Amino acid sequence: MNDKTASPPRNWLSPSAALNRFKPPPGVAPGIAPAERQRARYGFRVGGIGLLVSQDTVSEVLEQAPVYPLPNTPPWVLGLVNLRGNLATVFDVKRFLALEDNNAQEKRRLLILDQGDKAVGVLIDGLPQTALTRHILSRLPPLPAALQPHVTKAYVHDDLVWLEFDHQGFFRALGGSMAGAA
Repeated sequence: MNDKTASPPRNWLSPSAALNRFKPPPGVAPGIAPAERQRARYGFRVGGIGLLVSQDTVSEVLEQAPVYPLPNTPPWVLGLVNLRGNLATVFDVKRFLALEDNNAQEKRRLLILDQGDKAVGVLIDGLPQTALTRHILSRLPPLPAALQPHVTKAYVHDDLVWLEFDHQGFFRALGGSMAGAA
């Protein structure tokens, strides 16, 4: 007799145990030697500025997520997105910083940084990229005033500048800007 409600074999892992054992396959960061992967980071571009995601930050890219507008907010606040039952505010940092749209042909995507009640969304140019952080610049490049307090270091990789970015402090400050504007 076939019992369709039978439990899985004993040697199977629970879903959470299986996910915690995940190891990226070799070549996830192509062309980067294992010793260099320690210095490899992920970053995203907004209006020609490269911002690095903190190493301990959970992030995800959403291709098609509806953003629900909020009334009486600045134009750089696009609205809210529902992430598995949690609401996250979505920002257009390019518009907030008044950056040029030099990648108009590049598809903008929604990047979610953090999770739960800390989650925020930001429109990015293209997909996140891998950047090596072994070449530190001796001084920061000129930055928009609102971004300066949230950038501590700058790196160069493949002729692109990547900035060490405190996204939590930056978005807290944006929240204060929203409260002051209301």
